[in-house]
Amino acid sequence: MTTAGLIPVLRVEGSHREVGEQVGRATADTIRRSVEAVRETPQPGRSFADQMALAEAYRAVTAQALPWLIDELDGAAVAAGVDPIELFAASVEEIWAQRPSQAAIGPRSSSPEATSPAPGRCSDLLATASATADGHTLVAHTNDLPLGTEAEVVAIEWHVPGDPVVFSLGVGPWISVGWNDAGLSLTGDELRPNDERIGVPRLLMVREQLTKRTLADAVAAALRPDRASSYNTLLAHRDGGVVEIEGSATDAEILAPDTDGTLAHTNHYVAPRMEGYEGDPAQARRSAIRYQRARDLLRQAAREPGSVSPEVLRTLLSDHANAPESLCRHAAPGESSKTVFWCIADVHAGRIVFGRGNPCISIAQTYTFA
Repeated sequence: MTTAGLIPVLRVEGSHREVGEQVGRATADTIRRSVEAVRETPQPGRSFADQMALAEAYRAVTAQALPWLIDELDGAAVAAGVDPIELFAASVEEIWAQRPSQAAIGPRSSSPEATSPAPGRCSDLLATASATADGHTLVAHTNDLPLGTEAEVVAIEWHVPGDPVVFSLGVGPWISVGWNDAGLSLTGDELRPNDERIGVPRLLMVREQLTKRTLADAVAAALRPDRASSYNTLLAHRDGGVVEIEGSATDAEILAPDTDGTLAHTNHYVAPRMEGYEGDPAQARRSAIRYQRARDLLRQAAREPGSVSPEVLRTLLSDHANAPESLCRHAAPGESSKTVFWCIADVHAGRIVFGRGNPCISIAQTYTFA
């Protein structure tokens, strides 16, 4: 049984400008809604002009650091018929309470809780060689976003000369998770660091990280000194390396799998040294419920070495304990988000299984790198 259809897979090829234009044409409705949200979403104490001035400051840093990325995003803006500055503003999560890049279609609840800001909520589960049935590294992820966003999830296969082939999942032109044919896997979870600053937006940094061929280069991109803030970024490579980066704008801690070869993360800082950067203690307490459940499930699954498989991980992703703070989050009264997609990647094999909506009921799709 399923309540959602297949995620469309878009293939784009050419220069950065050309792939941007192709993504912009294909996701024009999503881009236009996001730009409308830029215009219509007030921020406490700041006017629209103030927001655009802030966006320009972030754009100036990004243009200097990653001009090809600006070219790609501008191509998407022109193809979708929107102002490039406004599309860039929609990409700067750091300046918004309600994310324009998460603007969604579909019915919305009228409850106060459901109309309050709904940050992206994600859960990551990983098992390395000692825990998996075939000795491969497996990464599993659920992505929770505002109600209605589910309809806008898209998969994109990116072909840019000189770069690795990238496969990504996200909303419109924005990447949530991705992989490349050099063997890199990137997933992660949104954090709320309290030291955000003008710099390269964290949402756009994901695109750069996926152009890297080695784990070390991807880590360096995630830790670039001119970053505006950071996600919790989980990087794995088919060479067996795994790095989890709990970052803020000015600091970071590197975490590793547990002794049983497993690792879990949700939407709060767990490294003691990083706890002082927590900008949303209330959300952190809710996230901790999912985190503890994910750790317990993984540890139980890995009690016997070599027992974790993609099928086991999908069962874990489908867990409903502690709802609404469950790994598989369903729409519920008073809640403003649900699981809009899920994925399980065999990093060594370059194979990603994914689906729209909740993992407990959706149709599984498969992408494999050539």
